[in-house]
Amino acid sequence: MLALEDLRNFVEVVENGGFQRAATRLGVSKSVVSRRVARLEAELGARLLSRTTRGISPTEAGLDFKARSERILAAVEEARDAIASEVGTVAGRLRLSLPLSFGVRHVAPVLAELARRHPGLEMDVSYDDRPVDLVAERFDVAVRIGTLRDSTLVARRLASVRSVLVASPGYLSEHGRPETPDDVARHECLAYTGGVETEWKFRAGKRLISIRPQGRLRADSGDAILQWARAGLGMAMLPSFLLADAIESGDVEPLLTDYPAPEFGIYAVRPPGADVPRKVRVLIDALVQRFGGEPDWDRCLMAVRKAGS
Repeated sequence: MLALEDLRNFVEVVENGGFQRAATRLGVSKSVVSRRVARLEAELGARLLSRTTRGISPTEAGLDFKARSERILAAVEEARDAIASEVGTVAGRLRLSLPLSFGVRHVAPVLAELARRHPGLEMDVSYDDRPVDLVAERFDVAVRIGTLRDSTLVARRLASVRSVLVASPGYLSEHGRPETPDDVARHECLAYTGGVETEWKFRAGKRLISIRPQGRLRADSGDAILQWARAGLGMAMLPSFLLADAIESGDVEPLLTDYPAPEFGIYAVRPPGADVPRKVRVLIDALVQRFGGEPDWDRCLMAVRKAGS
């Protein structure tokens, strides 16, 4: 008989383009994944994968079997969720896509509490700032930050967040403090490159001022940029959920507080559909409860307002 775990392993091999990446994703050894796929091929009497020096790719039979396997696995998850809902429990496999810094700092504790409360819940979490395709990559929920593009995804706003321009006291002592957004162009800027383009925006009344930061240090990690700012290597525009501790400790100081950056949102998004699995509902409710109202990180905005006054 075909084992569900063998089907899942085969699908992951095709999705990830190889045994090692699939093994890493599944949390097992490469030899286990290889053995399960070989067992499938033996039971079916057909080659599902072509193996070459360049890697692996599904055969025509493999592509057909992958599609059927995905439908089987989805049906099993739906059945499991239906039974769990009837008995009032939360069970099954939950695949999440989370932004790196925010996910590690703020969402991981929520997931830990969910795991403690629901021992039948399995979670597979990807921490990555790229905007994943939830449907194609089979994610149940993603957390996204910024302005959402129009799509068929269902979004739930979790919290508001605002970026703040900061620099260390040492940097300001050596290079001076900017008085207007135009002054930023004369400073060393630490640019976040995770977005499509890097622009820093400031509000001057009803007018929006955009500045393209210039500097020799760039990164796609907000945590790395914060460390550079703490070290006095330049100015950084970072979200308040990263800055709370650094501002409170005095490692960095808020700048241009009379020119606040526009506010943006943090959202939980899921694929379309009226029939929402219980595990997804429980997760989104936990996120709303955790981040609703005034989030913990906004305590740093008190320092920003104090600096402005």
